[in-house]
Amino acid sequence: MNTKILKINDNSLKLSKNLILNEELVAIPTETVYGLGGLATSDLAVKKIFEAKGRPNDNPLIVHVHKDYDLTKLVHVDFSYVYDLINAYMPGPLTLVMRHKGFVSRSVTCGLDTLAVRIPDHEGCQQFLRYVDVPIAAPSANVSKHTSPVTAEHVYNDLNGKIEVILDGGKCSGGIESTVLDVTKPVPVILRSGLVTAEMIKRVVGACEYVQNTGSEVVRSPGMKYVHYTPKCKTALFERNELPLAQELYDKILSKGKVPVFLCDDKVSHKLCGEKLLLGISGEEIASNLYDKLLEGEKIADVLIAIKIDTGSEVDIGVMNRLSKACKPFNENEDY
Repeated sequence: MNTKILKINDNSLKLSKNLILNEELVAIPTETVYGLGGLATSDLAVKKIFEAKGRPNDNPLIVHVHKDYDLTKLVHVDFSYVYDLINAYMPGPLTLVMRHKGFVSRSVTCGLDTLAVRIPDHEGCQQFLRYVDVPIAAPSANVSKHTSPVTAEHVYNDLNGKIEVILDGGKCSGGIESTVLDVTKPVPVILRSGLVTAEMIKRVVGACEYVQNTGSEVVRSPGMKYVHYTPKCKTALFERNELPLAQELYDKILSKGKVPVFLCDDKVSHKLCGEKLLLGISGEEIASNLYDKLLEGEKIADVLIAIKIDTGSEVDIGVMNRLSKACKPFNENEDY
């Protein structure tokens, strides 16, 4: 199969709709990361998503719809605060988990009684979703466990030959996946942190909780259980008070004739000596750059030496959720 990267226009939208309605897959841009889209009501299309990614079959998918789509076709809205959240943050990087009506394939929900639904805030994605006018199941458009793609080229590098079309909507602005919020209870519960923070949710609802991960709970949202976001090079993650130790590792790797690269925010970069990939200053800027820099790092580094971030923003929670899954903590007994 020849995989094509196409700009979003009438011709590519017509081709994409034909593929979707024929139970094939299309990679689509969103404001967070690129998604691997298939018809959410088709068992065959959803099966192809799991196969293309190599995704565990107990890891549910998020369904994407355009902003004028009637969500009540898909889900039950149990509490009035859900409408307040929709009005405040959707379209946007927020996914709501609600009781579903059995409209989509059981493979999307992995047999659960809940469905995760999102309305992306990306004009190219909205064009696509309006054009096809069907619910689209779309996890990140990458091989499972690898770093999520934020450009069409990233998607091509992982899925070339597995899908026919990648719709090119430019670099994703948000950079990390959406916040996933369980709204089946009187108080909403964050299942996965993202750019819509607990404080933002509290401003609308008045209260918000985080899921308590014990390791034994049913996977109700992507990002809860499995290894994710991992670059294809060795990694070492350090606390911010461990910069001398990080520098020591860098120098040791360099002395072996290998290539170490620091991954850090701008605030600590001046304290480190060597090749660096800078993430930025604010929580939002760092989130926007994280996956792009991880994917750049795997191309140039034998070992990516990452420093935990701390900007004081609630967005840090979502960034550190990804960074701590992408990079292993430093282990002095490991051969770097």
